[in-house]
Amino acid sequence: MITDGIIFDIDGTIWDTTEIVAKGWNRAIRNNFPQIAEVTGQILKGQFGKTMKVIADNLFPSLTEQQKDVLMKVCCKEEQAEISAATGNLAYPHVVDTIQKLSEKHRLFIVSNCQKGYCELVMEKNNITQYITDFECFGNNGKNKTENLLLVKARNNLNNPVYVGDTQSDADSCKQAGIPFVWASYGFGSDVAAEYRIDDFSQLLKLFA
Repeated sequence: MITDGIIFDIDGTIWDTTEIVAKGWNRAIRNNFPQIAEVTGQILKGQFGKTMKVIADNLFPSLTEQQKDVLMKVCCKEEQAEISAATGNLAYPHVVDTIQKLSEKHRLFIVSNCQKGYCELVMEKNNITQYITDFECFGNNGKNKTENLLLVKARNNLNNPVYVGDTQSDADSCKQAGIPFVWASYGFGSDVAAEYRIDDFSQLLKLFA
């Protein structure tokens, strides 16, 4: 497969920190809106990949828009604190060494619907900052994944980028952007329509040999 740029999703593609994140979110819920039901890692798996506004609407429908905004900001703060404090390898198997090897021949990027600062945290925790050429996310500019895929494509003069993600929404965003999609089947999605499929992150080395 010929490409001049490989763009990665984060949650469900590079790592799964939903159980860790749930701890932070539940602390935020208890301290701010204890009347709201707490979340689980499994619940978050069904939400990650969506924009923060959509997640708030899905999980906290009884709150006002202002309350949702307050809670999501605290959730994001507590989430990053939990991830920062976590020890050990958080990434899926073979992610870090595969990214290192891919960077020898390809420019690598990240596009996510995450909050501001999350991309940097992911790169820092996995020690991959030096391998990522550029990144963008919803939290930085309020743009959805399709828009940010096109933004990264344009500002890095990419002609044939591909996106590696794990959900149907990722596939839909790629279709709208006209960018080929590689489905990481080990992630959060199931029965995702995609041009390409990997069952282990290391299979990208053969796909982009």
